[in-house]
Amino acid sequence: MKKRRMGSTGLRVSEVGFGAWQLGNTESWKGATDKEAIKLVHKAIDLGCNFFDTAPNYAGGKSEELLGKALKGKRERVIISTKFGHFADGHTDFNPSLIKDSVETSLRKLQTDYLDSVLLHSPPHEIMRGEQNHYQILEELKQSGKIKSYGVSVDTSTQMKYVLENSDSEVLEIFFNIFHQETKDAFSLAREKDVGLIVKVPLDSGWLTGKYDHNSEFSGIRDRWSPQVIKRRADLVERVKEIKSESNSMVQEALGYILSYPEVSTVIPGVRNEKQLKENLSASDNLTSERVKEYERLYKENIEDNLLPW
Repeated sequence: MKKRRMGSTGLRVSEVGFGAWQLGNTESWKGATDKEAIKLVHKAIDLGCNFFDTAPNYAGGKSEELLGKALKGKRERVIISTKFGHFADGHTDFNPSLIKDSVETSLRKLQTDYLDSVLLHSPPHEIMRGEQNHYQILEELKQSGKIKSYGVSVDTSTQMKYVLENSDSEVLEIFFNIFHQETKDAFSLAREKDVGLIVKVPLDSGWLTGKYDHNSEFSGIRDRWSPQVIKRRADLVERVKEIKSESNSMVQEALGYILSYPEVSTVIPGVRNEKQLKENLSASDNLTSERVKEYERLYKENIEDNLLPW
């Protein structure tokens, strides 16, 4: 597994990380059991993955707990990123007075005395712009050694610029994949500021795995797509299949596209089982520049002026 710099943090992260949203989520998602989850984390480390992304609200707080159990005795081998703003009971509160207690709770659940990264979890724009004292508190936590770096999880290039222009954040978690390339507009600024980029939703909630088509039906969190959106996405998936390398699976191609951008530090696909884990971790920056340009053209001609609803 290749390692990449995570901006100016001094950390080197596996270019494919472990998105732990599904870890322990057996109620609303087909997540792994506790025993299977811990085994998955251990297997990921054995395969060279060292970056684990979680949050206090993932699986109702169970994601952090399971990671803590799985990483006990292995802390020096891994990099852990968690978040602030969304809580285990499902409520959201970005009151800056809650940051330190939230970090302490995460430290306890993760069974560690420091966090490599803490991100404000999709906060309101005024917070991204630094209009409250969130960044100052995060800086205090960094100076105390409780956290090594901080930043924000965002969805658009405008939001990226809010953070990059108004804080000393060293990390951003961004929404970026073949179907959602808008954030690329701020990559040059991230490079200039030497801010590491963690890419979330790399497989477009499963569409870029190739397992969905025009006839797919959805329930739960994914029933948000209308028949029109399903048809449009299915048509775009067929276009990706026409472009992709025969030697790559859809997952490898989708992750490889993201990794073709040197500004990206790591990509964090979700993991449900060992088969998915191995496929995720086998991805690499192996796309030709011509194929990358084809995906950029696909976006420009079919999506840029009529963005896909997530």
